[in-house]
Amino acid sequence: MKGWFAYFMTAKMDKKKKWLTRLLIIEAIVLLITVVLVWGYNKLHKTINKIPRDTSQDEEIIYNEEIQLDGYNNFLIFGLDTRDNSLQRGNSDTIILVSINKRNNLVKMVSIYRDTYAYIPDKGYNKINAAYANGGYGLAINTINMNFDLNITKYVTVNFQAVVEAIDYLGGITLDIDETELKYLNGYVRELNRINNTNVPQLEAAGKQNVNGTQATAYARIRYTRGGDFKRTERQRIVLQEMLKKAKKLSLPKLYNMVEKFMPMIYTNLSNKDIMNLMKSFLSYDIADQTGFPFEKDAHEYRGVSYVFPINLEENVIRLHQFLFEDENYTPSDQVQEYSAYIEDIRKR
Repeated sequence: MKGWFAYFMTAKMDKKKKWLTRLLIIEAIVLLITVVLVWGYNKLHKTINKIPRDTSQDEEIIYNEEIQLDGYNNFLIFGLDTRDNSLQRGNSDTIILVSINKRNNLVKMVSIYRDTYAYIPDKGYNKINAAYANGGYGLAINTINMNFDLNITKYVTVNFQAVVEAIDYLGGITLDIDETELKYLNGYVRELNRINNTNVPQLEAAGKQNVNGTQATAYARIRYTRGGDFKRTERQRIVLQEMLKKAKKLSLPKLYNMVEKFMPMIYTNLSNKDIMNLMKSFLSYDIADQTGFPFEKDAHEYRGVSYVFPINLEENVIRLHQFLFEDENYTPSDQVQEYSAYIEDIRKR
């Protein structure tokens, strides 16, 4: 009986030791994860503090306060093709509206065609990309808010050189290059090599392939194939999509390093809190859809200048709100209706 009892107690002690060992291992893992997360948070926070901020025009941003877009995080990406890497002035050759659904982290992107005929506050009607050149991010945001019934207050401005280096850091991205694009892509590769004093090779053939930062940026600049500037904006969205896919596969340390390296190469008015919130959900983001705006358009010259005219701006704005916010019953503001009537009159001349 005593032998059985001793065996029972020994087995019980061994079981308890194993349980304690497992508990200690779990606690050690939890502690390690906590240390890594705290380290990562502190590292990211220090990096975010280094980001060039321009909030000088925040108080000038205007929008219709009746526009309620709760549940969505909306901001604008301005891409400047300036040779001196300046980010505070210049024509915004790329204008992309990004809308993140906070409920499911689905992302939608809308490229606003740079030659779109629009009303620029206090400046009159012009190409929409002239707003950034004439008044910086504040005037550009106000123009988009007023013409499309939006309430955007946040922006990110980036130069193409930052895109080149970011894609190189990711190890390139996969693009499907067709025969008509190849010649123009290689032409832009040569141009970028001259600008950046680099010697990036040209692509030898069309087809699906991994391309580096210079080659991908050259692809995004093509506008002389069928579809012109409309196709160019589609290429830009494809590049962004592929970058997001690749970035989501990075390890946490590499993702932090990427943020540390490239965040200082942008200008923004996003606060530290805004950026931390975006980073927290980054891995769960999925691009649900992307398109160009205006949906219905008419490209032709007016007084010797080529414009993209929305065919009935009012109807285009309704479709925009349906696309981004799934609002099937949106009624454009009186302001948009007024712009729409004027643009239609000019378009038909």
